[in-house]
Amino acid sequence: MLGRHFGMDWLRVGAFGLLIFYHIGLVFVHWGYHAKTAHPIEWIAVPLQAVNAWRLPLLFLVSGYASRAIFAGDKRPGRFIWSRTKRLIPPLLFGVIVIVPVQPWIELTTQHGYGRDFLRFWVDDYFRFGKISGIVLPTWAHLWFVGYLWIYTGALAFLLAVLPARARSAIERGLGWLLSGPMILVLPMALLIGNWAWIFPGALETHGFFDDWAVNRVYFGMFLFGFLLRESEPIWRAIRRWWRWAGVLALCGYAVVASIEITYLGPPIPSRTTWFCFGIARAVQSWGAIIALIGIADRYWNHDHPQRKMLTEAVFPFYLVHQSIIVFVAGALLQFGLPPLAEFGIILVATITGCWVFYRAGREIGWMRPLIGLRIRAFRPRVTI
Repeated sequence: MLGRHFGMDWLRVGAFGLLIFYHIGLVFVHWGYHAKTAHPIEWIAVPLQAVNAWRLPLLFLVSGYASRAIFAGDKRPGRFIWSRTKRLIPPLLFGVIVIVPVQPWIELTTQHGYGRDFLRFWVDDYFRFGKISGIVLPTWAHLWFVGYLWIYTGALAFLLAVLPARARSAIERGLGWLLSGPMILVLPMALLIGNWAWIFPGALETHGFFDDWAVNRVYFGMFLFGFLLRESEPIWRAIRRWWRWAGVLALCGYAVVASIEITYLGPPIPSRTTWFCFGIARAVQSWGAIIALIGIADRYWNHDHPQRKMLTEAVFPFYLVHQSIIVFVAGALLQFGLPPLAEFGIILVATITGCWVFYRAGREIGWMRPLIGLRIRAFRPRVTI
């Protein structure tokens, strides 16, 4: 699949946009989060489960797809990893030092009785390289995604460097053949079932990478699949043929996931057997939704729009700052005792507005652009007559 696929651009924008609503939802649900409302609503977990299984795998998949486009411009693995390092590491470091600290501070002050103001926390406690009330400091919080993505990119660059071009082509042809036809659904679902239902039933994400193998196996696989997808016509043909069936399977998987969530709303799932069933349903839902969404993007969204370029550029800055805004505003609202609907509306408006200001201001400041994930603008000498 050569050339730009606008549908995949829109899918990336939509996936990151959905993340804002998902993280706002975490404020109100009984799951752990940095900021919690004083009026939790347990049933919010049910709609959150509609996207929980596939939101992160999809993000890694579209990141792998975009990485293939970057690699296609310069097929030297060293240049590839260096270009990704320049794009990912400065925002990660900037985020850990400047953007993220408000999140553990809100969590400590609202959930653990921490009494210091933010400035004293940031100067005296945040960089202690230890723990306060079980919270590791400093932390990358939601920016673990950027760290994982850089590590996966490095692993991919290593594979590209050690495998001869002929071997890479043979592997890609073999995978294209293997995933053609209905196997585009069967094989990945089987692998996900093995991971989530058999090997790691009920495993929680740690975001510590080295002890996070339950999800590394999934996320790195999704990243590699996205890299493969961009130039694999057999896989694209299979997706176009089977995406509607994938959507049906995703709905069936979600029905089981939702029923288990409703049954055990609040308390943890009690038995390995239930976790086994939950893992199977989650795997079917996850891969079915991903293939269905790719099929929808290919069928209905593969066209350009005047705002597409701006939105695709804004995605990374929005991602960097959105959770800190959500957590800060949710923590600040606790003292007012507002009803949940009012809290949700205020947090949503504040988050979208804050993200937009962060992006629009940051993109106009030359030195700040690489810190928020934007390319440095090329110097254009002024022409005088």
